[in-house]
Amino acid sequence: MKTKTLVTALALTMAGLAMAQPATPNLDKREAKQQQRIDQGVASGQLTAKETNNLQKREAKLAADEAAAKADGTVTPAERRKLQREAHRSSKAIHRQKHDAQTAGK
Repeated sequence: MKTKTLVTALALTMAGLAMAQPATPNLDKREAKQQQRIDQGVASGQLTAKETNNLQKREAKLAADEAAAKADGTVTPAERRKLQREAHRSSKAIHRQKHDAQTAGK
């Protein structure tokens, strides 16, 4: 009897831990890194105020799309692909803007 109770308690604990995990941990890391890249571009003068504003809007849209995907409690493979594609495009935009001829006038 004790073994069955212990196994049940362990199973419930593991299920609770699984539900507490974020549905998109890789995307969360990627968003943080992209935000660091934007901040570094601002600090170095590689990004103008307008470029920074546009990139921040892209990141905010990605975060909103991620929240919408998580709203029902499950991120489907199709939603995950869409979010990754959006993050990739945002990353490319950051690279383009940081490496173009425009710089912040300091």
